[in-house]
Amino acid sequence: MLKNGKSKKLPLYIQIGELLHREIAAGHWQPGERLPIESQLASSLNVAVGTLRKALAKLEADGLLERRQGSGTYVKRAPTGTAIYQFFHLELLGGGGVPRADTLAVSMRQEPEVAQQLEMNYLEAKLWSIRRKRYLNTQLVAAEEIWIDYRHSDSLVAEDLHESLYMHYREVFGFWIGRVEDRIDCVEAPDWVAELLGVEVGSTLVRVERKGWSNNNQVEEFSRTWFDPLKCRYFARWS
Repeated sequence: MLKNGKSKKLPLYIQIGELLHREIAAGHWQPGERLPIESQLASSLNVAVGTLRKALAKLEADGLLERRQGSGTYVKRAPTGTAIYQFFHLELLGGGGVPRADTLAVSMRQEPEVAQQLEMNYLEAKLWSIRRKRYLNTQLVAAEEIWIDYRHSDSLVAEDLHESLYMHYREVFGFWIGRVEDRIDCVEAPDWVAELLGVEVGSTLVRVERKGWSNNNQVEEFSRTWFDPLKCRYFARWS
């Protein structure tokens, strides 16, 4: 079934909070360091000051930030891995970018190669395939296809999915992704990806293959993400 941009959207202040969470986790701001003044930070993120304040208030409630009267907002501690987009590793070439996703299609398939990646019986396994567009800010940067076990839901439609699938897994399916393994290569993009990203059919793009393990140490997700290196980059930072 084809659904264009119908997944449940995260509120903008949540998106901004997730972006700041990722920036702190990446070490852009260290514990004890003061964030830019609200008007400057809001302008750099292209959001209203009110939206930014809601994001900062949530991060303060989560214990990541401390607001000091008359002084500003300071990083209180480094994140502990609770961000919605903690495993999202694409950023704009200039750094950062608010992640966003639109679901294109949800369908049931039998794909033996993918079933093997999910450690399922590849001759019998039924899988949900979810194709999505990925944005940073308003720029389309990537296409992805995600597969999960069909048994998680008898009926899966785009309107029921959260923009963050990891949030959907946690709130609806009862598990969360605790760790991932990424493999990166350069391959010829499938036709649907080339068309979606506006590149010539047969173009070579960067591809990230990912296996995701749940909190029960079971492989629950396999995905492929193709991105245009002229628009974004893959990053991994530790601090």
